[in-house]
Amino acid sequence: MLEAYVTNLGKYNEGYLIGEYLSFPTTTEEVQALLKRIGIDGVRYEEIFITDYETDIPGLYDCLGEYESIDELNYLAELLDDLNKSEMDIFCAAVEKGEHSGSIKDMINLTQNLDCYDFYPGVTDDETLGRIYVEDIAAIEVPEHLLPYFDYEAYGRDIRLEEDGHYTKDGYVLYTGGFREVYAGRDDIPDEHRVFSMPKLTIREQMAAYKEIIGRSSLEAERKHPTKEHDDR
Repeated sequence: MLEAYVTNLGKYNEGYLIGEYLSFPTTTEEVQALLKRIGIDGVRYEEIFITDYETDIPGLYDCLGEYESIDELNYLAELLDDLNKSEMDIFCAAVEKGEHSGSIKDMINLTQNLDCYDFYPGVTDDETLGRIYVEDIAAIEVPEHLLPYFDYEAYGRDIRLEEDGHYTKDGYVLYTGGFREVYAGRDDIPDEHRVFSMPKLTIREQMAAYKEIIGRSSLEAERKHPTKEHDDR
């Protein structure tokens, strides 16, 4: 449902694209293993960014950025995993329409507010919507002898525009109000969904990492302040 290509930012700045796809939901152990494989050890390299996403949720790709939190991505994926088919349809429709999808925080809140939407599965055009509002909901009374002449499509279009509804490939979604902020930020992520952690290095690995850093620092200092050679007199 959601994968992110996690990239070593330090290596990228050095001219190398080193990264791997991470599937969500995930675990701390999987995150640590991936970070270690791409060279993020908390000593030599500490920063990551995301260069690509894979998802089957329409519109979600465009809502996610390069510097999203691994913990927030994992929390969102966990919440999406818990949705039933109808709830997922509503979430996809809202994201596709651009409602409450400006940030990962918005989308986490969206998963907690799906009861603020009505969803009509299989309704994907104005004529069908018009028929439902006339024949099933009885939003207006149309004399039976006029039904064969009634313009359901025009009526459905008026309803959709008035309600600011939206069609998806699976149905019609309508916002009914009452959206509330449940998630304010990363501090609200439950502990069991916090998975980002630097790899645990052995003593030997730590020593090698610090030795490399010292070597780099010495080389950089030499480049900035080359030793001056003096002519013999």
